Amino acid sequence: MRARDLAVEYETVSVDSYAMDAARLMAEHKLPGLLVLDERGEPKAILPASQMIKVLVPAYVIEDPTLAAVVDEKHADRLCQALTGRRVGDVLSSKSALPPIAAPDDTALEVAALMAQVRSPLVAVAEKAKDGTHLLGVITASHLLHELLGAAGVVSPQ
Repeated sequence: MRARDLAVEYETVSVDSYAMDAARLMAEHKLPGLLVLDERGEPKAILPASQMIKVLVPAYVIEDPTLAAVVDEKHADRLCQALTGRRVGDVLSSKSALPPIAAPDDTALEVAALMAQVRSPLVAVAEKAKDGTHLLGVITASHLLHELLGAAGVVSPQ
């Protein structure tokens, strides 16, 4: 199995997309994260769902988690307001590294090693050309695991 064969279409957002729309996309499709593209449409970062959750939680609760117990449900319902008017670029971690990118001819094991090395829920599959990087698709950890287990006869193929 090669990366190009494992890659599937996947939801992406740009750095200029609204954060609320990105959160809604993650929630509605139950995605572990989104691939963020730059203004040229090239992979820029991965926005994990856990990072989006972190944006919703007030800093004082992150510093002292015991305070979460005293926040009433009415206030908790307003947590999503933290996303209003913000862009995806605003909610990306300042420590966001470039997303892992597999070449189309990489093997499933190479993709697995890359995913494990950077602890990413997804890997972009892209061709690098003189005019930029062209996204072919994405491989999620769960899809890769299913394919590897299927090849080993542990799960039935889809």
